[in-house]
This record gives sequence, C-alpha cells and structure tokens, in this order.
Amino acid sequence: MSSNKSIWTPANVVTSVRVIFVPVWLAVAELCPASDGSSVSFAALFSAVFFILLSLTDKLDGYLARSRGEVTTFGKFLDPIADKLVVIVALCFFLEKGMTSPWVLLVIVSREFLVSGLRMVVASAGTVIAASNLGKWKTATTMVSLSGLMLLRSLPAGVLASGLSVISYVLLLAAVVLTAWSGIDYFVKSWAFITEGE
Repeated sequence: MSSNKSIWTPANVVTSVRVIFVPVWLAVAELCPASDGSSVSFAALFSAVFFILLSLTDKLDGYLARSRGEVTTFGKFLDPIADKLVVIVALCFFLEKGMTSPWVLLVIVSREFLVSGLRMVVASAGTVIAASNLGKWKTATTMVSLSGLMLLRSLPAGVLASGLSVISYVLLLAAVVLTAWSGIDYFVKSWAFITEGE
C-alpha cells in the first residue's frame, strides 16, 4: 500500500479541509457585521452556521476513521491540531470583538501547552496515557458555547438574545473549568513519568 493511500483517507481529507477552512471562516466572520440590535444580521448568521459546520466536521472525521478502520498516525497528529486551531482562532475573534476575557484564552492555551509537553515526555518513555472523558466533555462544551456566541452576534436585542447569551457564557465558564480540570488530571497521571529518575 502506498503512503498516499494510507495518509489520504476520507477522515484525513475532512480534517485537512477543516484546517484549511479555519482562516477562510475567520476572513468571512471579520467581514460579517453583527446585528445592530434591531434586526437579524444574516451575514453574521451565515458566519455562525459556517463555524458550526466547521466544528461538526470533528465528529465526521472521527466517525469516518473508526467506521472504516482507517485510524492513521497522520490523523492522530492532525485532528487535535485542527480542533485547537478552531477553538483558539474563535476565541481570538471574540477577544477582538470584546465578547470574552483574555483569561479564557490564557487558561485554554496554557492547558494545551501543558498537555502537549506532557505527552511528549510520556511518549519518550514509551507510554501512552489514555484520554479521559474530561477532555471529550471539555471539547464538546467549548464548541457549543462558541457556537452559541457566534449565533448571538446575529440576533437583535430581546429575550432570545438574552437567553442565548446567558447559556453561552455559562457553558463557556464550564468549558474553562473543564479545561483546567482535564489539564490537572493529565498532569497528575503524568507525574510518575515526570519525576522518574529524580
């Protein structure tokens, strides 16, 4: 089997498309003005739907890889990068628009640096620490909260916008807590390998 066939599986193609479309989405979102408070902004609604579809491709590539028995090393490498890229670019966008705090970005980015470093240390010892459900809940909660904030930009002022705002920010807070928790959990699990030989 050639390397091209082994790498360019349907799942990996979807993941690659997700990476390519992140800057495309950002350009679209920057060009789409939010609602002025009196009516729906269909431009912002379009960018929100674009983001939601981008987020959902994470489920699609995972399903394709497992159902077709085509889990590859390339996919394991690229998929988490694509997920982090979607989240971090979206948070930077919201930070620019004044819709989130730099602390949210700090916690999420710091956790990713921590876990990535720990994975390298643990892998060098020839060990793999299984991902916990905390990571899955963290990713799902983050994506849902960000999707809600994207939709919020398209809505006029009113009960619906107020309700969506409360739900989205509560979920974002929960995502930050889960992010920190999952990072601490991974650190605890990796402690024996970090201190090995000390």
